[in-house]
Amino acid sequence: MAESMKGLKRSHRCTEVSNENIGETVTLMGWVQKRRNLGSLIFVDLRDRSGLIQLYFDEETIGEEGFKKAASLRAEFVIAVTGTVEKRSGAVNENLETGDIEVKVDSIRILSESETPPFPIDADITVKDELRLKYRFLDLRRPNIQKNLMMRSKVATLTRQFLANEGFLEIETPMLTRRIPEGARDYLVPSRVHPGSFYALPQSPQLFKQLLMGSGYDRYFQLARCFRDEDLRADRQPEFTQIDMELSFVDVDDVIDVNERLLAYLFKLCLNEEVSLPIQRMTWQDAMDYYGSDKPDLRFDMKIQDVSELVKDCGFGVFTGAIENGGMVRGLCAKGLGDVSSKKMKHIEKTAKDYGAKGLAYIQLKSDGTVKCPFSKFMSEEELQALIQAMGGETGDLLVFAADKFKVVCDVLGALRLKFAEELNLLDKSEYRFVWITEFPLLEWSEEENRYTAMHHPFTMPMEEDLDMIDSEPGKVRAKAYDIVLNGTEIGGGSVRIHQNDIQEKMFECLGISKEQAQEKFGFLLEAFKYGVPPHAGLAYGLDRLVMLMTKEDTIRDVIAFPKVKDASDLMTEAPGHVDAKQLEELGIAVIAKEEKKAEEETLEIPEGVETIPDEMFRNFNMKEVKLPSTIRTIGANAFYNCKKLMKINFPASLKEIGKDAFYWTEIGDCISKEWQAKKETF
Repeated sequence: MAESMKGLKRSHRCTEVSNENIGETVTLMGWVQKRRNLGSLIFVDLRDRSGLIQLYFDEETIGEEGFKKAASLRAEFVIAVTGTVEKRSGAVNENLETGDIEVKVDSIRILSESETPPFPIDADITVKDELRLKYRFLDLRRPNIQKNLMMRSKVATLTRQFLANEGFLEIETPMLTRRIPEGARDYLVPSRVHPGSFYALPQSPQLFKQLLMGSGYDRYFQLARCFRDEDLRADRQPEFTQIDMELSFVDVDDVIDVNERLLAYLFKLCLNEEVSLPIQRMTWQDAMDYYGSDKPDLRFDMKIQDVSELVKDCGFGVFTGAIENGGMVRGLCAKGLGDVSSKKMKHIEKTAKDYGAKGLAYIQLKSDGTVKCPFSKFMSEEELQALIQAMGGETGDLLVFAADKFKVVCDVLGALRLKFAEELNLLDKSEYRFVWITEFPLLEWSEEENRYTAMHHPFTMPMEEDLDMIDSEPGKVRAKAYDIVLNGTEIGGGSVRIHQNDIQEKMFECLGISKEQAQEKFGFLLEAFKYGVPPHAGLAYGLDRLVMLMTKEDTIRDVIAFPKVKDASDLMTEAPGHVDAKQLEELGIAVIAKEEKKAEEETLEIPEGVETIPDEMFRNFNMKEVKLPSTIRTIGANAFYNCKKLMKINFPASLKEIGKDAFYWTEIGDCISKEWQAKKETF
């Protein structure tokens, strides 16, 4: 039977008790970790967020009733005890912070009883992720998770302190805002007051923090909650936290300087690790050329080497063909992997193919002096030896080559570089290796959209020396953008922003955004920029990723209190869930069952009452005809994207808006565009 605290006050957390308290009376509260009944004595390990301390009970001291209570204790019972701190009479536990003391209990109250948990509350016990996340409230009691969340709290607190001392103001920005295109997929929130209209949860506070700079706040920061409806990975969640900042009257070096000092401050106070300043800088081009990645892991040395010149006239068609088609040949030398088995080699080849390679050319320089090279018959002995020498190959090494376009070569060799590092145990988790990646391309070509897109976002400033190429060679223009990378993971990124109207207009032009579209999408920002805006720049860290690396965890789930799983659901609360039909009716929303959506039916009929088709709702579906209800008002962006069989759709008089690329890659996309433009003129 659970008891009341009855005015009892905790005097210490478990590990706050030390040798200095020997002889003192203390009151402790927490969870029972273990109980050991030796007959005349009962020992209990008491746990709270600080750690463990040993309690012991003897009947003479605590009385018959108290001793019976102690005997009834089970794992995860919540108890309060009062007793005297003593030097341990038995062996000292070196693995325990309080391992040389114990508390002789003279009173006990059972505050709460517990059923047997589905897994032990122990950091050293391996538990399936599904079970851990279903019972997250228990998983959060495990010492390793508690340690991680306390580290997260410390990082957040110290960040606030540091930035406040640097003159930053903490200002909150809206959680309910309008959808801003040119980013990832949004989470939408329907408006009851404005039927058919939606708020978007912020992917970042980007535009608002720029507005704050235009409003004269000079230095802003926020620990901002952000939301992106995208595929999950070990270092990605649908909702996450950014350490977000923006500064006025600054350039690249100013932003880098304050952030290098912030990182040094955090790592010193949280981990007692010295961050050597200044942090190394590397251009995006060099990172891609040497490491095949814009987030290179520099804890080990294994650079990609370009051998295109050397092999351009050799007899191996795979090499020469790639070069003739505007590609290249580059390779890696993996020291000590020359004796890998055929089975392992097949796995290496599979990795290469997974990243876009058609195959993988390789040379095994085996430790017994033999050479295995599947393409040696296409090259002379002299050509082969020259290639091995150029790669720095020695007995016992594995040489691999990728021959293709720049992106494929980088993707393949970048992935293999990391795979080889794992094979060779080159990734030292005790090391923290930072690098700034700078001078990103301003734009990248999207084959899917057949246009340039912003590599960061449309408000990134081009490098002044490259502005004269923006019309003739836009793909060569570099951006004043920078990412901070730690151990091969991007932990933050930012840029100098465009503050001149003429450059912003030119940027929109490069992205294929007309003045009308720019006004529609970003009108409030462009309006604000008419009234004097200072040069400004910023950066945002992924707080979750940063803490994940600081705590040496492999997934951000272990540094987030209540994370989601791969399909963005919460196993504990069972979110997302269904809502009442009445609430949907209030919002003007009708739900189309998944099996109906995905069916290969000739006609898709949207029910009456539906006012909005959300962004990407029917992307990649296979219907030939769509029948819209008389209540429809809005078709979202990409709503019917890649519905290649779609040949017929009606436009009711109620329809007032069609989002960007709603009918892109459909049979009637062009016709719809013309028809819709004509219809709009009648509004």
